[in-house]
Amino acid sequence: MKAPSRSDDGPHGELETALLGDGCKLVAGIDEVGRGAWAGPVSVGVAVVDLESLRAMPAGLRDSKELSPAWRERLFPLLVKACVSYAVGHAGPDECDGLGMTAAQSLATRRALAELRDEPDAVVVDGRYDFTGHRRSVLVVGGDRTSLAVAAASVLAKVTRDALLVRAAEHHPGYALERNKGYASLEHRHAVARLGLTSIHRKSWTFADPFWEL
Repeated sequence: MKAPSRSDDGPHGELETALLGDGCKLVAGIDEVGRGAWAGPVSVGVAVVDLESLRAMPAGLRDSKELSPAWRERLFPLLVKACVSYAVGHAGPDECDGLGMTAAQSLATRRALAELRDEPDAVVVDGRYDFTGHRRSVLVVGGDRTSLAVAAASVLAKVTRDALLVRAAEHHPGYALERNKGYASLEHRHAVARLGLTSIHRKSWTFADPFWEL
């Protein structure tokens, strides 16, 4: 299997290296997956690195959306080995409905940070909004395409969440969750129209989707 090429504008460790040279011993990249799904949790990955970890990051690491499922699976154990520590936190469908997506994402982040073996001195967050509550956070729009730590967090979260949805498909047949991973594919929309919602669907989120009408 050929690794995706790493272009000049692909993930690199410059920001993490700068933070590590500015008094930080450990830096974490943070990214979420599943925010726009109809079913399953919103999941937040946290990948903690130091200078040695950055050098050990596997070739072909990109934002998870740019990688095939097979390549994400191949990278997962390499990232687990390379990172100082990592965690993936989740907020379930009921929490997404009850709290709202932003608060649910923040909850998933706090859960991931609480699971870490080593507390990071700074965090690099993909996006414009700081949902981490960390004392030293750096916001980077498109961080999953430029930061090695954030790209690692993206892949770790994606593979972990996808596995949860594949297992959920065994208990909720007919929705093709093993293929759509809870997102609003045409097949998934038809299944909801025919079978209704399950316990892992986000009730308010699903019917608010602009593509609900078939």
